Amino acid sequence: MASIVSPRTLKRGLQIFGLVSVLGVVAVLWRTGAWQSTLGAFAQVRPGWLVVAMVLASSDWLGGGIRIWLLTRHVWPGTPFWGMVTAGGLTAWAAYLTPAQAGGGPTMILTMKRYGVPLPEAMTSTLMSFFTTVIFFAVAGPLAIVLGAGRSLEAHGIQFLSISLYDVFKTSAATFGLVGVVMILALGFPKVTTSLFHRAVNWLERHHGERMAKRVDGLRAGIDRMHECVVAYFRTPSGWLQMFAGVLTSGLAHANRLLAGYVALRALGIQAHFVDVLIVQTTISFLLYFMPTPGGAGAAEALSAALMSVYVRNELLPAYTIIWRFTVSYATVIFGSFVFYKLLHGRLDEVEETAVAGPQIA
Repeated sequence: MASIVSPRTLKRGLQIFGLVSVLGVVAVLWRTGAWQSTLGAFAQVRPGWLVVAMVLASSDWLGGGIRIWLLTRHVWPGTPFWGMVTAGGLTAWAAYLTPAQAGGGPTMILTMKRYGVPLPEAMTSTLMSFFTTVIFFAVAGPLAIVLGAGRSLEAHGIQFLSISLYDVFKTSAATFGLVGVVMILALGFPKVTTSLFHRAVNWLERHHGERMAKRVDGLRAGIDRMHECVVAYFRTPSGWLQMFAGVLTSGLAHANRLLAGYVALRALGIQAHFVDVLIVQTTISFLLYFMPTPGGAGAAEALSAALMSVYVRNELLPAYTIIWRFTVSYATVIFGSFVFYKLLHGRLDEVEETAVAGPQIA
C-alpha cells in the first residue's frame, strides 16, 4: 500500500496523467481538424453551464466526503465531517493518478487515519464505500434497462469495437451486478472472511518469524475489530440504514462522471436527450474503471469523443472533450495536488509507517 500512494509514485502519476491527457486532446484536435473552431466554441460557451460544471466537479469532494462520513460514523462516532470531505477528494485524486484507480482505496484509508479514524474502522469503511458504489451501479444499470432508457442509442447505431453501445452498457451493468453478488457473499459471511484473514496472518508469522511476530498481534486485533465493524453493518437495522444511505450518496459522489457529458453539451448550446446521454456517460465510466493509464488518460479523451460524436459535431468535439474532462477529473487533479503537496505532504508518510507497523485499536 505504501508504494502505491507514496509521494514519488503519485508525482509520477500526475506527470503521466498530464502528458497523456494533453496528447489525447491533441489527438482529438488532429482527428477532427477543428483547431480554429475550438477557439470559437470557447468564445461562445455559456458561462452559466460552466458554473454548473464547477459545482459538479466538487462532487468528488463533497459527495464522496458525505458518503464516507455517513458510513464511517456508524463504527466510529467521532468521525470529523470535513476530514472525510478531504478524504473523499484525495481518494478521487489518487484514483485518477494511478492505473486502474488502484491508489484510491489506500489513500482513503491513510487520509482517514490522518484525521483520527482508527485503521480497522477506516479499512472497513473503505470496503463499504466500494461496496455501495458497486451496488449503486448494479441497481442503476438494470433499472435503466427496465425503464427502457437507451432505445434511441440503438436507433443511432452507435458502435464500439463493432458492438452496439447498448449491448456494451448491458454487459457492463451485468458485470457490476456479478461483482455486487460476490461482495455480498464475502461481507454477508464475515466469520468465513475473518477466518481466511487469520490464516493469512498465521502463514506470515510462520514464514517470516521474528520480523513479523511483533506485528502479528496488532494484525489479529485489527482483523477482529474489522469483523465487529462488518457485523455492525449487516446485523443491525441502523447498519442497513447506513448502507442504504451509502448507496444513495454514491450517486452524489459520482455525479460529475454521470452528468458531465450533458452539462458540457449544454455549455456548447447542444440539445440532447438527458437519459440517453446519461446512459452513454455511465458506459464510459464503466469502461474507464479499470483502464491501465492514470485516470484513463488518453483512453478517456478518445473514448468520449468516439461515443459522443453522435451528439457533437466534429468542429465542437475538442471543446466538448476539454469541458467534459475538466468536470470529470481535471478540476479534482489540480485542486487535489494543491491539497496533498501543500497541506498533507509528509503527513501521509507518517500514517503509512503507523499502518505498516500494525493496526492499533483506539
